[in-house]
Parts: sequence; C-alpha cells; structure tokens
Amino acid sequence: MRQIYLKTIVGKKNYGYFCDGQHNLGCLFNSIKEIMGQLVLLGAEAIAQGALDAGMSGIYAYPGTPSTEITEYVQRNKYARDNGIRSSWSANEKTALESALGMSYAGKKSMVCMKHVGLNVAADGFLNSAITGAGGGFIVTVADDPSMHSSQNEQDSRFYADFALLPVFEPSSQQEAYDMVFSAFTLSEKFGIPVMMRITTRLSHSRASITTLSPRSQNALKLPEDPRQFVLLPSIARKRYKMLLGIQNQLITESDKSGYNSFEPGTDHSLGIIACGIACNYVKENFPGGLPYPMLKICQYPAPEELIRKMAVECKTILVLEEGYPLLESKLKGLLNNTNLTIKGRLDGTLPRDGELTPDIVGLALGCKVALGPDIPEFLANRPPSMCKGCGHIDTFLALKEAISEFGGDRTFSDIGCYTLAALPPLDAVNSCVDMGASITMAKGAADAGLIPAVAFIGDSTFTHSGMTGLLDAINEDSPITVIISDNETTGMTGGQTSAAFGKLEGICRGLGVPEEHLKIITPLKKNQEPNVDVISRELKHPGISVIISRRECIQTAIKRKKEEKSRKTEP
Repeated sequence: MRQIYLKTIVGKKNYGYFCDGQHNLGCLFNSIKEIMGQLVLLGAEAIAQGALDAGMSGIYAYPGTPSTEITEYVQRNKYARDNGIRSSWSANEKTALESALGMSYAGKKSMVCMKHVGLNVAADGFLNSAITGAGGGFIVTVADDPSMHSSQNEQDSRFYADFALLPVFEPSSQQEAYDMVFSAFTLSEKFGIPVMMRITTRLSHSRASITTLSPRSQNALKLPEDPRQFVLLPSIARKRYKMLLGIQNQLITESDKSGYNSFEPGTDHSLGIIACGIACNYVKENFPGGLPYPMLKICQYPAPEELIRKMAVECKTILVLEEGYPLLESKLKGLLNNTNLTIKGRLDGTLPRDGELTPDIVGLALGCKVALGPDIPEFLANRPPSMCKGCGHIDTFLALKEAISEFGGDRTFSDIGCYTLAALPPLDAVNSCVDMGASITMAKGAADAGLIPAVAFIGDSTFTHSGMTGLLDAINEDSPITVIISDNETTGMTGGQTSAAFGKLEGICRGLGVPEEHLKIITPLKKNQEPNVDVISRELKHPGISVIISRRECIQTAIKRKKEEKSRKTEP
C-alpha cells in the first residue's frame, strides 16, 4: 500500500509518521501519543476512547450525524478488535438500545449511540429501561444538533432524561467527555440505572488533546440477582417505579457533590451566570482576563439544587446559558420559589429561542462589546447542497419525474437520506420529508384520501430502519401506491456505513407479501432512462401496491472500493 510520510514538531524535536492516504490529520496527532502521553480526538472519539478504557464490552448504534464517529472509532480500534468488543451497526436506534440493554442485563458494560431524533425511535425502550434498571453499566449517548446542521429539528435530549428520571452527563470539553464515561458507568452501576451522555454538534466535531487512563477490564458475565427485574408486568413495574422515585434525592446529592458541577465566586454580584455544558467555554471566551460574575457550571444532572440555591442567595439576577431548549431556565423559579429573582435566558428573549449558542451571542447577553460583521448579502448566500455527480438517485428521480408527469400534482413522498436533496432545484421532485420511514405511510394516507397514484421514495437503509412496517400496512390493504426503494447498497448520507438491507431487499418485500408481478428491479443509468420510465409508468397505473427497487452502488463507496482494489493490486 502506498504510504505518505507526515512530519511534525513536538518541542524542539522532529517526528515522522507513516500513514496511508485515507487517514486524515488525526492519524498524525494520534501518532504522538507515545511521545506526549495524550491523544488528540474529536469529542465523539473521546467518548469512544473513554468507553474502551472504562471496560465497555459492546457498543450499539445506527449512524446519524453528529453521533456516527463514536461507533466508527471503536470499529477502527485495534484494542477493541483484540478484546472482542462488539461494534457492528444495528438496524435502527430502537434495536440498538434494546441490544445494549440486553448486554447490561448480562452484567457487561454497554453503550448505545444515536443522534437526537434517533432517541425518538428508541424512546419506548429508553423510558422503560429507567424502570427495569441496568445490570452492567449502561450509557445512552445522544448527540443533539442545535441549529439543525443536518437534522429535521433541534430537540433537546435532556428532556427525555428528565422525563425518565435519569441522570445526564453533559461535557464542556473533550477531556470531560472522556472522563465522564468512567463516571457515567460508575454511577450507572452504583444505582443500577441507565445514564445519558448528552453532547452537541460543536463538541462532537471539534478536536482537542486528552489525557487517557489505563484501560479497565471488562465485567464478568453476571445475571440479575432479581430474576424478575426486567419483567415489566404491571405489578413488578409499579415496584420498580417506586424504587426509581426513591433514589431521586440521592441523584441530586450526587450532582451537588460532583466535580463536573462547580461554583466560581465573583466580585460583581449584580449578575449570576449558570452555564451548562459547552456554554461554559463561551462565557470564558468573553472574559479572558477573568470572570467578574459568579458562575455555576453545570455538566451533571439532575440539577445541583444546593449549588443553585447558593447562586440565588448571592445574585438577584441569573442568566441561564444552555445549549438547546430552556430546560433548566424553566425549572428555576419553581425550584427556588423566589418571586424576587430575575431569570434571563432563552425564555425572556435575552438569548435567541432557536439555534446554537456562540461566543458572540453569549457576549451580547453579558453586555460585552462584540465585533459583529455586516449581514451576508443575499447574492453571496450559501450554495445549497446537492447530490454527488453520478449519483444513482438522480437517474431514478429523472425517470420518476418523466413517468409521473402525466398525472400532475405533487404526489412524491420522500424520506430521510441523500435523496431528500431532490426537493431542491434543479430536480424539484420531492414533496415531503418528515421522519425515518414516513414516506410509505404518508403515501398510503394520501392515497386513502384520494391522491392516486401516490409515490413513496425511500433508501435501502431507511427502509430496513423504519419502512418495513409501513409497507406491511400498505400490503395488507393493497393500497394504490408505488414504493421506490433507491438502493445504493450502503448508508450513504452518514458516510457509507454497512446497510442492514444489503442483499436482502427482494426477500424482505416478498416475505412481507409484495406480489411477485409487481416487484420490479431497475438499474438507474442514463442509458436505461426509457425502459425505467416504462417500468415506473406501468406500476403507477397499477391500482394496488407495487415496489420498484432501483439499484446502483453509491458513487462514493464505488470510488473508495476501486481505490482499495487498485491499491491491493499494487502491493508487493
């Protein structure tokens, strides 16, 4: 394999490192580990390394930005391979969470990872796992995406943990992200409950140096002492729920004494600042010479009530800085029962109600001078994203647009994937994108309302994630919809991870009950435009369920595969 020589300087010494051309700059940083005793990692990678060093036995996930890199790091890691740590992808977040819970049942430490909207899919298992409790340490890592950089909404996963009465760790730095995994596993096993680790996009995708600890051994296999602990019959669930309620004050005490929550006294008590997670950094960036106001840093929940009351005694005005929704801000008045206290934050307009925080936004809220530039002119607006040149999704949509033109109207229900970009010019071919799997069920509902034919456009990975049950509904009623599964043989939108659908789509569709005569396979290429239009046109006119699988390898994974094949051929 061809090698690239990278060179760096540490102190006054030069160091060289060989790596193959597929690695990014992180390979150079990580080569310095033996020199400096440190790793330079993304926040997501710091969590993964922390889990490996803390004795995790398995990580389960469905890829979703900004959480994907956690599992990918474990999959690439030699220590993980050598120690049999399970790390392959699950079909969706629900199956991932339940698998991780099963590993915890057996006494092993486990982690499940997802983005915030993935927690919606896993919510049933997550909320009920608070009642069953955990055996081995069990961490639910959720990466939120404020400002919706690659998401449908910017929901705050802390609300799920608050609803479930479970503790949360929210790191303010990559080092804390690493350290907190140890703390989260310890807290999980101490109280026998799941623990949430919540990060956001900026921390997940920024890189910093961390100091690592010596790896701990994996837990031995150990079944629950109470054989009915995980059996949520109502009579058992009621007892388990009382147990969960019974430890809430202890969890608050844990937060009050946690090293991740700290009170920094200030000299100017006209204002007190409560900064959660990464927002702590934004405060300090605005006061490089030292913060004049008292600041309470909160990175572990339930909220540390004793520390908050200390802040309220010293300051009559409190500014709450939290990335995401105003969870803590909305709780403060009820918690403090102080009508004379002025609370500022997202709810009163001091901070924007939407979007992620930035040093400038925080600086303005603190009354600092912020050098804001002029607004970007409209003619310099960001270029909208587009599908890759040569993408099979494009040829599929071109055939669909031609075939569907005779029916008129907007009747193509899309799903979550690269192909959703067909909603933008020049294709303008998509009329909905709501959540994973919704294309099929929305098309069915529209057909029920009289919009016939209706088309569902869904990717292979999304189909096995959440589309199969919707297709079964349509099959059971023989709904007059045409389902196009655009199969690029990978999970393309998040970087080309293995798709649970690979090599199985036809069998799944037949097994669900799609009639053989209305299960069609096409190859999306420009040279096949005419026959593909003909196939789609005929199925659109069929007064019942039909499925068209449009299959061509993702252009990006094809390029990568060919490079790897060429590299193997040139090896000595």
